[in-house]
Amino acid sequence: MAAYLLPGRLWRHAGFMKLWAAQTISAFGARITREGLPLAAVMTLDATPRELGILAALSMGPGLFVGLLAGGLVDRARRRTILIGMDLLRFVVLMTVPVAAWLHLLGMEQLYVVAAVVGAASVLFDLADRAFLPSLIDNDDLMEGNTKLSVTQSTAEIGGPAVAGLLFQWLTAPIAIALDAASYLVSALFLGGVRAREDVDHAPAAAQPWAADLVFGWRTVMAEPRVRPLLLLFALQMMFFAFFGSLYALFALRTLHLTPAALGVTIAVGGVGALLGSMMAPWITRSLGVGPAIVVCGAGAAMAFFLIPLAPSDPVVGMLFLMASQLLGDAFGVAAMIPTTTLQQTLIAPDALGRVGAIFQVARGAGWIVGAILCGGLAAAIGVREALAVACAGLLLVELIPAASPLWRLRTLGQGS
Repeated sequence: MAAYLLPGRLWRHAGFMKLWAAQTISAFGARITREGLPLAAVMTLDATPRELGILAALSMGPGLFVGLLAGGLVDRARRRTILIGMDLLRFVVLMTVPVAAWLHLLGMEQLYVVAAVVGAASVLFDLADRAFLPSLIDNDDLMEGNTKLSVTQSTAEIGGPAVAGLLFQWLTAPIAIALDAASYLVSALFLGGVRAREDVDHAPAAAQPWAADLVFGWRTVMAEPRVRPLLLLFALQMMFFAFFGSLYALFALRTLHLTPAALGVTIAVGGVGALLGSMMAPWITRSLGVGPAIVVCGAGAAMAFFLIPLAPSDPVVGMLFLMASQLLGDAFGVAAMIPTTTLQQTLIAPDALGRVGAIFQVARGAGWIVGAILCGGLAAAIGVREALAVACAGLLLVELIPAASPLWRLRTLGQGS
């Protein structure tokens, strides 16, 4: 297990280390923005549950449109250039928030626009990032690389929200967002020093219609029975995750009466769980097999989420429930994510990773939009706590999809279908 974290070969890989540094910096900033936009909406603009649902939909919904249009671009362009461009775009857009706040012009409409643009840029960044890694390191190093990058994300989950909570309580959300904007600029500088064996000769000489790229990605996914069930799983998972993205801060602050700092510390505990999940993922995958590890860990994460709607309306005890959910849910969630990502990078040809990733982004974006819109009306009708309970049940039930598919029988990445 530790071999993937400390003595692995990638410590001596200069390009990967620069990529890792860039993602470490931007990951911390991204956690501040993730918490900052809804907290700014709640604390500064007194947003309603419906407005928070719209904000959540706009933050993730662009995945639908970027997936429709950008898959072919990622497969034909140099992916490092896309990564740098999206970092710079997020820097510029996020800086408009503190500027507007200082001019006393900040409103929900601007947060909607910022959430949409940053969401779109982040989706395109993620598409290029996942397709870029196999061109930077060997296939045999992908599990180690994904594990190390996941450790970074987990560490950011520990520190980022806690810092954000303190900044929002002691200073202001716009200042926190300004720090996040700066992180993207530094990330772009690190990415500028990365050199990879990117090969675009396999791609079409000219751009294809977006519909043709989409059809190609769809057919590639449908042709691989071990990847196919993941598409439906991710779409439904994102629909239910949108409930938490929309309502979690509202539930913690108004129902459980947590302070922003306490909420930041609570979310940071999830980072500890994610770090444990990153460390355990290779061991769990070897012990259970790739397919069973994805299913079992996904179900474990879903069960941990039930602690959220079960939390009593007491700041201390309620916070303990949320912390336990963060710890267990993120540990199992990350332990499922690492073999899932490595599986796709291994089974899908390098020249198709962008278009296949685009199909998954379309599914994620569509699922998130539907969930974010539904949760606002459902929470208004039956209550925030009850709406979160519905989402928990949904997350557990969707794990039946991979469990009933050929993915369940997959034990190793080199195993045939």
